Amino acid sequence: MHHSTLPADAPPVREPFHAPVAHLVRGGLVEGVHYGSVVVLGPDGEPQFRLGDPEAAFHPRSAVKPLQAAAMVRAGLPLDGELLSLAAASHSGEERHLAGTRRILVAAGLTERHLRNVPDLPFGADVRDTWVREGRAPSRLAQNCSGKHAAMLHTCVLNGWPLDDYLDPAHPLQQMVAETVEDLTGQRIAQVTVDGCGAPLFSVSLHGLARAAARIATAAPGTPEARVADAMRQHPEMASGAGRDVAALMRAVPGLLAKDGFEGVQVAALPDGRAVAVKIADGADRARVPVAAAALVRAGVDPDSLAAFAGQPLLGGGRPVGAIRPVPALSPPAAAHV
Repeated sequence: MHHSTLPADAPPVREPFHAPVAHLVRGGLVEGVHYGSVVVLGPDGEPQFRLGDPEAAFHPRSAVKPLQAAAMVRAGLPLDGELLSLAAASHSGEERHLAGTRRILVAAGLTERHLRNVPDLPFGADVRDTWVREGRAPSRLAQNCSGKHAAMLHTCVLNGWPLDDYLDPAHPLQQMVAETVEDLTGQRIAQVTVDGCGAPLFSVSLHGLARAAARIATAAPGTPEARVADAMRQHPEMASGAGRDVAALMRAVPGLLAKDGFEGVQVAALPDGRAVAVKIADGADRARVPVAAAALVRAGVDPDSLAAFAGQPLLGGGRPVGAIRPVPALSPPAAAHV
């Protein structure tokens, strides 16, 4: 279903006014500070909490994949379940991910040769180590965005769109993605550049990304957005991989839709419309999950269900001597605990 309201203006392109979002504490001393931005939306879609600069234009990186997948389903992509989850994936390059990507290509009458993403080693550390040990070369299939690229090609075949230039921002597929991004975020795209995998990257605001995630998570059954949400929630490891924090997060919080992105991006939304979005300024992965978990607690998620996402302990001589701690401003007001 398309929203009838026209998107608001594009977010401002500026150096973002990030704020401290997490402290690296060792032996009771703040050893390091991660800056970033956080927004928490209530069920009504209004921001309940802001930190840093969630209104500035930023690159959502792979956190935009659920929006890209929704655009493809709107354009007729017939996938559901684990293959649709894979279409929205930053996968670890496990055998099931490679096999699933091949299945999407075969369904479109295509092969790995049609992919235009960048050849890479698998993203999952264990998978990558095995791959290297076996002397295997980087491949387009192993690259973490191959499911999305296969689905993009499938969508082009269905619509009779050209395959060679499917990554061109002017291509009908990417025009459809851009339109869907503006529709779901509720704002115009600020800038277009190229993501790591070669696909167009549309910059929006952190607030807009949270709003889009909420719209996907709350979509009416059977809509393209709901199909994407259902696929990712039911098959979180196809959208990521074994042992990945984003899959664990979805399993820990019933109904949660979550997607990570490079450079410290995390978005998550609940079926009632509550949503959070996080950007860690220096791209540090170690701060992404603890800050996102703190934002979800701020949104009203049971802290006990998120206890496992406090981050890895800092070690001294092999013993824990510290931790990454979200800044006190992220803690819910005392009244929330009553």
